[in-house]
Amino acid sequence: MVKTIRDAFWQFKTNLEITSLQETTTSTRQQNVRSAVENDFVVLDSFLTGSYRRNTMIVPLSAADIDVFIVLDPKYYAVSNQHALLSAVMRALTREYPNTPKIKPDGQAVTISFADFEVDVVPGFYRTGGGFLIPDSNMARWIPTDPKKHVELWSASNKVHSGSLVPLIKMLKCWNRNSGDLFRSFHLEVLVRNVLTGVTITDYPSGARWVFDKMRAQVWSKVADPAGYSDDVAAYLQKAQADKMIAALDKAFHRAIVAETNAQQGFVKAAIDGWRGIFGDYFPPYN
Repeated sequence: MVKTIRDAFWQFKTNLEITSLQETTTSTRQQNVRSAVENDFVVLDSFLTGSYRRNTMIVPLSAADIDVFIVLDPKYYAVSNQHALLSAVMRALTREYPNTPKIKPDGQAVTISFADFEVDVVPGFYRTGGGFLIPDSNMARWIPTDPKKHVELWSASNKVHSGSLVPLIKMLKCWNRNSGDLFRSFHLEVLVRNVLTGVTITDYPSGARWVFDKMRAQVWSKVADPAGYSDDVAAYLQKAQADKMIAALDKAFHRAIVAETNAQQGFVKAAIDGWRGIFGDYFPPYN
């Protein structure tokens, strides 16, 4: 039963977590995807990456993308073969999964739409000097990145916040989904991590309110990739979209203040109802 603000946020945190069974499924699927690609390519390494490995993925799994990174032998690299590489990977996966209705290249990956969740297969190469190169077929270029470095950075920041950063990121991702997925996932995560640098998360309600407040000034700014490979992870934004983001953050900030005020005055149900209005149905009701 949820009777306190603390209990409500603790249950909210639990409600957003991927189950151990789902973790087993994703691990098995990674190995199967690697085996499929190995039929046509020399594979040097493969690993799960993205929000799954940063521990910031939220339920439901059916609405999530699991990223499988496949490191290929450099003999497959060419300056202008981004689209050809993705097409070749797609053909290898189609032979392995002939009954899967939807397998298609999608910019930087090949997306497999399974019945339970989607898998983005990202082919790449080791990069001289560190990190990896992945294809961008839309822009006909190779993008430097380092998803393993992202995992290290997120883990270190989470330790600084005594384990509270990752759950708070998940809560903000739930808010983002409840608000119409205004932010791309990685952009949102970087912003949350940035605005909490140099401060301490004392509890989830004040942490959420702080993020809603401080992110408003960060939306329409260049946001560097923390791993050092991109000068702006927000380059996709158009002004109208950014304006919607700022408006949604402003609305959430003011609703958070009301919820905190209700809690301070002893109106626990009103406070919980307020937070539920911000985060949606994964935030538990007062009972």
